[in-house]
Amino acid sequence: MGQGLSVRQGLGRAWVAVLACGVSMAVSTPLLAQGANAPASEVNPLIGSRHGGNSYPGAVLPFGMLQWSPENTRGKHTRTASPSGYLYDATRIRGFALTHISGAGCAGASGDVPFMPVTMAVKNSPSADLTDGTYASDFLHANEQATAGAYRVRLANGVQVDLAAATRSGVGRFTFPAGQPANLLIRASDSEVGSSDANVSIDRATHTVSGSVTSGNFCGYLAKADQRSYYTLYFVAQFDQPFASTGAWQDGNVQADKTSAKGGTGYDAKGFPTPGKGSGVWLGFDPAKGAVQVRVGISYVSLDNAKANLAAEIPAQNTVEQVSAKASAAWNEALGKIAVTGGSADQRTTFYTALYHSLLHPNVFSDVNGEYRGFDQQVHRVEGKQRVQYANFSGWDIYRSQLQLLTWLYPDVGSDIAQSLFNQAKQNNGEWDRWTHNNGGTHVMSGDPAGPALAAIDAFGGHDFDLHGAYASLVKAATEVTAHDLSDDGCNVECVGQRPSLDQWLKQHYIATQSHSWAGAAETLEDVTADFALAQLAARVGDHAGEQQFLTRAGYWRNVFNPKATPEGGYIQNRNLDGSWPAFKPDADDGFVEGSAAVYLWMVPFDVRGLFEQMGGIAKATTRLDKFFHDDKGQWALTEAGPMHAELNNEPSVGTPWLYAFVGQPSKTQEAVRIVVNTLWKNTPEGIPGNDDLGEMSSWYVWSALGMYPAIPGRGELILGSPLFTHAVIHRTQGDVVIAAPSASAQTPFVQSLTVNGKPHDSPWLPASFAEHGGQLQFTLGAQANKAWGSDIAKAPPSFSPPKS
Repeated sequence: MGQGLSVRQGLGRAWVAVLACGVSMAVSTPLLAQGANAPASEVNPLIGSRHGGNSYPGAVLPFGMLQWSPENTRGKHTRTASPSGYLYDATRIRGFALTHISGAGCAGASGDVPFMPVTMAVKNSPSADLTDGTYASDFLHANEQATAGAYRVRLANGVQVDLAAATRSGVGRFTFPAGQPANLLIRASDSEVGSSDANVSIDRATHTVSGSVTSGNFCGYLAKADQRSYYTLYFVAQFDQPFASTGAWQDGNVQADKTSAKGGTGYDAKGFPTPGKGSGVWLGFDPAKGAVQVRVGISYVSLDNAKANLAAEIPAQNTVEQVSAKASAAWNEALGKIAVTGGSADQRTTFYTALYHSLLHPNVFSDVNGEYRGFDQQVHRVEGKQRVQYANFSGWDIYRSQLQLLTWLYPDVGSDIAQSLFNQAKQNNGEWDRWTHNNGGTHVMSGDPAGPALAAIDAFGGHDFDLHGAYASLVKAATEVTAHDLSDDGCNVECVGQRPSLDQWLKQHYIATQSHSWAGAAETLEDVTADFALAQLAARVGDHAGEQQFLTRAGYWRNVFNPKATPEGGYIQNRNLDGSWPAFKPDADDGFVEGSAAVYLWMVPFDVRGLFEQMGGIAKATTRLDKFFHDDKGQWALTEAGPMHAELNNEPSVGTPWLYAFVGQPSKTQEAVRIVVNTLWKNTPEGIPGNDDLGEMSSWYVWSALGMYPAIPGRGELILGSPLFTHAVIHRTQGDVVIAAPSASAQTPFVQSLTVNGKPHDSPWLPASFAEHGGQLQFTLGAQANKAWGSDIAKAPPSFSPPKS
């Protein structure tokens, strides 16, 4: 689901620190008094760590560069237990790595520089421990505690591990059992998907270890295009104790007393780390001296910057408890942006954990001095209005609702993310990559999400970026064919072109079955969304001709709508270059990405009325929508009910429940969304339905629990559902949003009436001005549908039908 392939397809998927990262999180005491006094205490980072959610439980701050979290193993050293490094059911740990990605797919990413405490002599190479049978340790969940900003676990080997995070640094404490060797492995080369180089050095005089690892290779096993390194992480680790002994290894060679090592794992012919290769060092300590504490700083620019980041964020005298307390305070400030009351304890935990996961990525990438390494591998410095450079942009996923939520709460962060994406494009020969990892493009997934991302950021209040420059760059990419657009490199999953087969788009007005894209019909739908977003940006910069040009192109989805696809009615489907239609089955994924034709039929979110007209009118469209959401017995079919039904555990389906608002039946939206909220999301390790995709799915839950959703890409209108909590306040610099629903409960999803700023409101949507300025919503909810409310089609949400072409 995003970032590669879906789980069901078998490939998986502090105050000082906060100020240092440039993110303003100031919040007043009265704000916290209106909701949970300490929302960070409501967070359960283990939610999503089982059954494909691919979240990690380790220590991290909001948008933090460092994510110190376990690397679990299932007995194969060259494969991480899950793409996040952590799998709830894999109760064996081989290290605690400094970087992670939350909710991604493929074989993982980052997981750089794992630290592993062991209670044995190091006689054989840890890189040659191919089954993780020697230098790993079991653990019990009863001995594990994950909180917002901190993580602790007692390993079966007797070592107690305590971790806490600042933005670009962290502190760890390793308490070794008495009477046994106390050694700490630093696996310099062992990033989750391997490394092309690594080096590590020990300075015994200063109790310091430093080094770097060069990696990348996200989804590299799927195509040669990504079997490469594109980032280097530098680290410095300062210990509070002298080293009683040291040693190093490279590949199969082990040398006691050595103080340096060099060598990456390499990438084998299939794109995975080469078994038996790698390097690292170990440190021996005297258990009689007590627990060992280490402060670690990281940078993607230089070792000097890693040292500066550490010095700025975690002074030498700080303890794990002090850093943990600062992290908890930072998370209380961040999560306190939305104060909710009511609901059950589990519902509040599920909500605040979803908000927590929504605020992890994109994450800080520039150092305390403003420097960062760009896509051109050169060192740059943030300038102008930009405060921070951000990285890790899961474009295909997060343009749908995560960037809207993040920017709504933090317009300064949203603005910096937009500028960061533009910076990446300028450093990448003008190409806006759809899935960026650190300072490299991976091209993963389909479409061109940069335009919808920037339009969404601007629509939800993120205005402090170079809009005119970014728009001009996006227009060039959408109108001038490049060699990458005409290349099959990386296809299917990671086609290198920003606009694959743009030549077809400009000439044929659709992407054909035979193309340089992953899937023609899906690419067409993604491209029309991108062009619709460009039309919105054009309007905002005053380019009226461009607005009309891109609105016209947004109508190209009609060219892949076959009105005679099935006896039941028309479908979006693949189309041959000569205009003919190939053989078609609506339950097949021919022409689509992580979904069937039945799923993608509904993915024209900006022109819902136009789609329904093509389907024969509102009545016929509603009947088909009902069948999409129900099985043959009339039961709701919202996930895992077969390819003819909704899959609300993956992005192509997440907008579909909100479509009932367009047909005068918003009570069905209210019911469907509430069933998903009540059943698919839980306060359990399996509580996220599918890959979280860097917070996209979690943002869907946050919006849904608040009772609204940004269904139209690149615009600020909000489609209404019903709130889960009796009271919520969204604190924003542009104006608070207050949502009151005194009768809200899991069993009362239906809107009986609504007032907006004290005036009766019977439309199932809110204008963009509400998202911009805020206001007050007063819901009356009930257990039975009020089919009259929101039923006037004339008051349905707006639909933007481009001119027919």
